Amino acid sequence: MTDSAVEQSVQDDLHDDVAAPAERMRPRVVLGVSGGIAAYKSCELLRRFTESGHDVTVVPTAAALEFVGAPTWAALSGKPVATDVWTGVEQVPHVRIGQSADLVVVAPATADLIAKAAHGLADDLLTNTLLTARCPIVFAPAMHTEMWEHPATVTNVATLRERGVLVIEPAEGRLTGKDTGKGRLPEPAEIFDVCLDVLSRGATGPDLAGRQVVVSAGGTREYLDPVRFLGNRSSGLQGYALARTAAARGAEVTLVAANVTLPDPAGVKVVSVSTTAELRDAVVSAAASADAVVMAAAPADFRPTAVSGDKIKKAADGSAPAIELVQNPDILKEISHTRAHPGQVIVGFAAETGDDTGSVLELARAKLARKGCDVLVVNDVSGGAVFGSPENEAVILATDGSATQVARGTKASLAHAIWDQVARRLT
Repeated sequence: MTDSAVEQSVQDDLHDDVAAPAERMRPRVVLGVSGGIAAYKSCELLRRFTESGHDVTVVPTAAALEFVGAPTWAALSGKPVATDVWTGVEQVPHVRIGQSADLVVVAPATADLIAKAAHGLADDLLTNTLLTARCPIVFAPAMHTEMWEHPATVTNVATLRERGVLVIEPAEGRLTGKDTGKGRLPEPAEIFDVCLDVLSRGATGPDLAGRQVVVSAGGTREYLDPVRFLGNRSSGLQGYALARTAAARGAEVTLVAANVTLPDPAGVKVVSVSTTAELRDAVVSAAASADAVVMAAAPADFRPTAVSGDKIKKAADGSAPAIELVQNPDILKEISHTRAHPGQVIVGFAAETGDDTGSVLELARAKLARKGCDVLVVNDVSGGAVFGSPENEAVILATDGSATQVARGTKASLAHAIWDQVARRLT
């Protein structure tokens, strides 16, 4: 090692030790990129990390550089890029990069990279980094459906998950060429949100790994005619936050979405429905094998007894048509009283306003007893609060008599508080 190299190494070590507090607090993220066509999408993921203040080191494989060149990664990250363990060897990058990381995310993660990680191979800088990292690790797979479903890949993914690695389920859609199926890289924005959730929980790890959960979201519509319907103001934001955070905690998530236009959360199976009857059928079907069900959707309480096949016309005399309604099935009560299996945890939501019969919490406690669920998340929606807002606050009631106040914050924060309650009951 030359004198100048030694001096530079010492300076780097000193810089790490005496860096300003604000700089040391910047989360250190390693973005691994393996050799798949989806590598170009990781440029957006990198941009999201850097623009939100993260210190990002990009570690591509040699194959990844066939898709996106080193100058692109260097320009977007503000750091030099290497794929082998020999570049800057005096700084021992094959050890130090992993040791100093707060998060390692590999996107895309090819079948080859997943196989190497599962078997502990270390033939380049990225695989060495994966072996030395002791921080949370996230894999965002991308490959053809046949490769994802191959027994070797299935076994390798299971091995990584058993070790505490979060392997996100790939999305379904257009693949390379004309192929369509499961294996598409989730959208970078959704991968980024999962990573933020993982970073926020630190070393807690995927405590829902191996669990199957069902989340409902959005608001149902009950049609009057081909163009009109009875509905509500639910945006689906809280349900999608619940699905995303459950995936970030390692769960296999089915999201039953009623009339929601949000992008699919990464690693989540989405079942789209419209009416309350469709929501009920989808939830009951998915709940049959689920460890937990969280009913965050807002199903309509009533539906018309008859739906007109033609648009209802205005009357010449100005009179309004009479609409007869019938009550919809109570999905939360049904799945709570007919559990798919012992130990299943059921969570309901109550959007309440106080009235002459009682306060918000009094009405909510009565609903908890009536519905038969384990946990009830209570929102005070007086004046239209909560709907469509990126923030939420709630009181979480439980059958053991506890009442947990969740202060106003992001809907992801409330989602984690809910999953904390679920995780305790599952264990």
